[in-house]
Amino acid sequence: MVQRVAVIGAGISGLTSIKSCLDEGLEPTCFESSHDIGGLWRFKEEPEPGRANIYFSVILNSSKERMAFSDFPPPAELPNNMHHSEVLQYLRLYAQAFNLLQHIYFQTTVTAVSKGPDPAVEGQWVVETEGRDGQRQTHVFDAVMVCTGHFTKPHLPLQDFPGIETFEGRYFHTWEYCNAEGLQRKRVVVIGVGGSGGDIAVDISRVAEKVYLSSRSGAWVVSRVGQGGIPVDMLGNSRMDMMLQKFFPSWSVRTAEKKLNDVFDHRLYGLNIFAQNAVVSDELPGRIISGRVQVKPNVKEICGSSVIFVDGSIIDKVTILVFATGYNYSFPFLPPALQSKSGYRLRLYKHVFPPGLTRPTLAVVGFVHGLGSLTPLAEMQARWATRVFKGECLISHLMVGCKMFVLSERNPIQVDYIPYLDSLADLVGVRPNLPWLFLKDPRLALQVFMGPCTAYQYRLTGPGQWAGARQAILTQWERVLQPFRTRVIPEPENRLTSKLRIMLVFSGTSLLCLILCKKKCLCSVFSFLLVPK
Repeated sequence: MVQRVAVIGAGISGLTSIKSCLDEGLEPTCFESSHDIGGLWRFKEEPEPGRANIYFSVILNSSKERMAFSDFPPPAELPNNMHHSEVLQYLRLYAQAFNLLQHIYFQTTVTAVSKGPDPAVEGQWVVETEGRDGQRQTHVFDAVMVCTGHFTKPHLPLQDFPGIETFEGRYFHTWEYCNAEGLQRKRVVVIGVGGSGGDIAVDISRVAEKVYLSSRSGAWVVSRVGQGGIPVDMLGNSRMDMMLQKFFPSWSVRTAEKKLNDVFDHRLYGLNIFAQNAVVSDELPGRIISGRVQVKPNVKEICGSSVIFVDGSIIDKVTILVFATGYNYSFPFLPPALQSKSGYRLRLYKHVFPPGLTRPTLAVVGFVHGLGSLTPLAEMQARWATRVFKGECLISHLMVGCKMFVLSERNPIQVDYIPYLDSLADLVGVRPNLPWLFLKDPRLALQVFMGPCTAYQYRLTGPGQWAGARQAILTQWERVLQPFRTRVIPEPENRLTSKLRIMLVFSGTSLLCLILCKKKCLCSVFSFLLVPK
């Protein structure tokens, strides 16, 4: 019987894994190689090898309600898109609220994980650790949760850039970037627009002579600020939107592309409109239109201090190359058999369990990516994994592919956000039952169906049910509005109230707006049910 569980890492995935263990009556022991919690969100003045790193100006792409843990709404006064220091503050509050710190051994590195010493006891694991003083220890656990993330090993494909050995300046990966200090009046080429490339190009452009942003395939640029000034990820990310996308995929894609191009024409700005990836940046268009950032195609060759692009253009006197070329992933402490890949993808059932284990007692948590915050994904994975450990959920060892996204070297862990969450929620038994909700609680049901798909929805019923989930959903827009109330301007009497305007916006589709406009009686009923009182 599984009882003692090793949790490797104390970032977002590790913290929620500890809590999930406690919720299921298991005994977690977390090993964290650094001196503090936070993982990626703990800013480091100097990059630390083997650990994720962020730069000083990082702002969370997801808004606080979309990144929240399912039973721990963020404080209303926190900004919607938090600075990394505020994300860490939220994680500290979470750890304190659920007494997680007492289960963490800091400055303790896991050096190896291997199968248990007793062949008669299936599913056990030997975990070898090394403490700050170099002392090595061996522990035996009934299960292991790997929560080390995938931003620790920079991908630096120098072989793809002929002539790099002749480059006369300095080059580095974005993993090493902290701030723009020392880059004043430099001529900089940032290679890669995805992930952090766009943000770092903007950051450097404030002090550099000129920044050139080289992109092979381009990207869709999405602002954090959506229609009406509301966080963009609170709009168009509802179950209703997902349903419309399923039944009208072409219309949904055209609508999304039109909205993005209404802000600025991506083709005009040199950003390929056929790109598959999205970049969240509030400032990149402004830096391009002011000439501080110039978009260029892929790099063909480097010759001394000159960078030659595939279109034949040349930039001379380049002093800095920044590679925003993503990350490789590896789990060097795991047995080789558990690190095998299928194409570019690590072989994990539903991105969590390695297939082929006699008993599923080793889970990888947080090794996934979707168009939304990692927090709800990692939390749902942890809730499912701990239920599997206890034998409450049975699993099949069939491999499940991801059909929506093209499988490539750079996005091998991409999932379709809400369907993936729902698929795990079905296994745990916590997926919201919409027909029943509409009969029992229409106001809540409309928020669950039409509102943003926040993680609180997965605490309404089933294992881990939280009594505060309903209130968290009904008050989420209040927490969105609170940070804006630093200078309140009275509403004109002849205009819709701000809450009603938000309700109309977050429906996310013009189709519903047309229906509501034609049926005023429905509009009044929906506004009563949806708008927080």
